[in-house]
Amino acid sequence: MSRSPRLLPGRRTLGAAASALLLALVGCSAEPTASVSAPAPSTDAGTPSPTASQPDVARVAGYDVGQFPPVPLFTLPDLSLLDGSASAFTIAAASSLSSLPGVTVASASCDTPGSVSAGAGTAVLYGDGSGAYTGPDGTVHNFGDGSGSTTIGGVEIQNFGDGSGAYDSGDVSIQNFGDGSGTYRDATRSIQIFGDGSGTSTRGDESIENFGDGSGSSRAGAVEIHNAGDGSGSYRDGVVEIQNFGDGTGTVDGVPVSVAPLPPVPKLGVFPPLRALAPVTSCGTTLTLSDAVLFDFDSAEIRPDAASVLDALATVLTQVAVPAATVSGHTDAIGTDAENQVLSERRANAVADALRQRGTPTAWTAEGYGESRPVAANELDGVDNPAGRQLNRRVEILVPPFGG
Repeated sequence: MSRSPRLLPGRRTLGAAASALLLALVGCSAEPTASVSAPAPSTDAGTPSPTASQPDVARVAGYDVGQFPPVPLFTLPDLSLLDGSASAFTIAAASSLSSLPGVTVASASCDTPGSVSAGAGTAVLYGDGSGAYTGPDGTVHNFGDGSGSTTIGGVEIQNFGDGSGAYDSGDVSIQNFGDGSGTYRDATRSIQIFGDGSGTSTRGDESIENFGDGSGSSRAGAVEIHNAGDGSGSYRDGVVEIQNFGDGTGTVDGVPVSVAPLPPVPKLGVFPPLRALAPVTSCGTTLTLSDAVLFDFDSAEIRPDAASVLDALATVLTQVAVPAATVSGHTDAIGTDAENQVLSERRANAVADALRQRGTPTAWTAEGYGESRPVAANELDGVDNPAGRQLNRRVEILVPPFGG
């Protein structure tokens, strides 16, 4: 797509006299922020394998013949990293690992009994534009009016009473204009939600454009992904080039292949009230790894090129002498429950074994949850949501609180 994003509608000035509120994004959580540069996560058990009639052509890592990653979802960063609710290890790990593709670090959120809440508050900003958002299980929730006040990083947030508000810590600026639109900016990232289903997100050389009509695009270095919204689209990364014509056919480097049409890019919802963005009390640290950083399609064997990611992770865990941690494997909802459960367990054990072999001083536990703990909807309004499934296919490492 070559369309340019629309300019943000005219905004009201948020005067200093107005008590500054904002920041409640009912969605910032312990789950990952989508990264365009991360290797494309692989499709889980149950996705059809190429048939004998498919030609032997190049593939995108973790994907079947002719398939490629979706335009990523919009998510907001974990704001607990700005607040005392994040542990020293969470902040240190985020600093050390943030440059690794497909790896995110966030404070873990736990329910009353102490179990980690999968996707709690994940800021997947997709809905029907009415002030609602889609939760991890695909159900729709209402933000409410976001009234009240909270403090993030020592800066007080207040609601202006008409749905609008503002937060500015010097490093982070957030504005909710009260009409469904809003902005988030920090030193490396800029997100704009226009309130009509469209928006933009940029981070360094990574960019995502959602045009609100089913079409969108993303770019990160040499990787370009386009979805025309009519089933057609394209992918290129400097090595392989894929065209999907939207009629069940396509090409890989000019070679004809059979490939299903692309689902449309989901519309963006409204910008959440600021109070919903407030950090939750941390119960540890969650390190999330996209499955394609580690694995090929339907495989639990760690790829050789994943060594650098695991080496960096092991170094951080060893430097701070993490005493215990749990690796959990997660899949999307494609395939049977039994297939996905087995795959998730095998992948969790593979990662735990790899970190043991790297000499970490950590007591490792591995467990699989299959498709039971999504962090994004696998479907929206009955339509397949590949970008949501992409977030659900992951390996998480939970590091409980430790030290003094």
